[in-house]
Order: sequence, then C-alpha cells, then structure tokens
Amino acid sequence: MALKFSIEEGIATLILNRPEALNALDPETQQDLFDALNRVRIDPDVRVVIISGDGPKAFCVGADLKKTMPPAESHAQLTFGGGAREPRWVDAIEMDKPIICAINGLAMGGGLELALACDIRIAVETAKFALPEVRVGSIPGAGGTQRLPRAIGLSDAMLMLLAAETIDAREALRVGLISRIVGADELMGEARAIALKIAANAPLAVSAVKGLVRRGLNIPLAEAITEERMTWGLLRDTKDRIEGRVAFQEKRKPHYRGR
Repeated sequence: MALKFSIEEGIATLILNRPEALNALDPETQQDLFDALNRVRIDPDVRVVIISGDGPKAFCVGADLKKTMPPAESHAQLTFGGGAREPRWVDAIEMDKPIICAINGLAMGGGLELALACDIRIAVETAKFALPEVRVGSIPGAGGTQRLPRAIGLSDAMLMLLAAETIDAREALRVGLISRIVGADELMGEARAIALKIAANAPLAVSAVKGLVRRGLNIPLAEAITEERMTWGLLRDTKDRIEGRVAFQEKRKPHYRGR
C-alpha cells in the first residue's frame, strides 16, 4: 500500500508509505495520492487534511527516478494533443480545505514542492529541505519556483533555487518555511491538534479565509480588500454565523454544519 489513508473526526490523514525508498513518488504513489486528494476535496465530512510520510528518515524526496521514465509522447503532445496524462498530485491538491504538512524528515525536490502546496507546515528537528533540480539540468516542475519565493521571500528562495542549497529545520523556521519544530514522537500529535482546532471552526468561514488568502496574493491590495468585504457579506447570514453567536451567548461549544 503506497499510501495510508484514514478519516477520523473530520480529519483526513494521508501518509506516504514507501520508507524504504525515502517515500519517493512512483507511479502507484502518485495515483494513490491523486485519488485521495480528489476524494477529500468532495467529501463533506472532511474539514482538514494532514499529509506526512512514514519512517524516521524522509517525508518525501520527490519523484522515484528508478520507476518514473519519461513518457513516449512529447510535452507538446501531452499539453495540446488531448492525450491521456498520468495523474499528478499537483493537479489535485488545490482545494478550499486546509492542508497541514507534517514533515518527518527529508523534503527534497518534489517532496518540498508537495509541502509548499500545503497551508501549514511543521517539521521535526532532523528535517532538511532542498530544491536541487538545477544540479541535474532541470528545474522544479511542480510549483517550486513560484511557491517558494511567496513562502520565504525572494533572496532566501533564490539561494535555495539557484545554488541548490539545503537548509535544516532551524533555518527553515527562521525564513518562515515552517511554522514549528517538534519532536519526532510529537509530530503527528501536534499536526492533529492543529487540525482539530481548525475542524472545530465554521467550515464555510475556514474555506472562505483560505480562498481569500490564496487569491489575494495575486491581486492588488485594494481589489483583495473588496473581495474580502464581499465574502464577509456572503457569510453574514449563514446559519453557522448565527450558531456561533448563539453558542457564545449560551457559553457552549458551537455545532457548525457548513450552512
């Protein structure tokens, strides 16, 4: 089983399960990850997603080069020719639901790109991070050149992208690539604690906030604030917003239903 998948208390947990290969993404893992992400996107019972890797060494070191051969078709054929494309996680990970990445070791190449596509990243002390593609005449091809500068700033990103520099967890925390460093035995517990806090909040509001933040990065501030105001108006009369106020008055936990 290339991917461990479970849902509990509104939290979907996806664990890359090839520790013997440092959780590299072979075709089977790509397919399983693609299917799982598509499933959680449309599952109304899932409010938060956690992605991690199995084993003490690696979260994910990117594509499994031993099992991932170049396709027979040219890139132009695959892009414009209407032919079948292999499923990729990058095509399925965009969703309104928050995604937490619990990084249990090496996050290299496509593994770091997978982490960058998540909304919150926490890591163990022994984690290391790199986008080393230029060393082998390539570039990050799953969002790395675009997401990394947005996550940590231009100069630090260029150092990693152009010099293929590896950074450790302490440096990743300093530059803002991760939010927290936790012990290896605490990693999944911490990720779950964060997920439970998110899952307890109104799901429509959570989805709206994620969407506003993501879209706001790409538009002028005045337009982003206008969109924020419109979104606030859309949420104003929801049943969840009323429930939140009633629960506050009654000094109890709210029961949100995404309505």
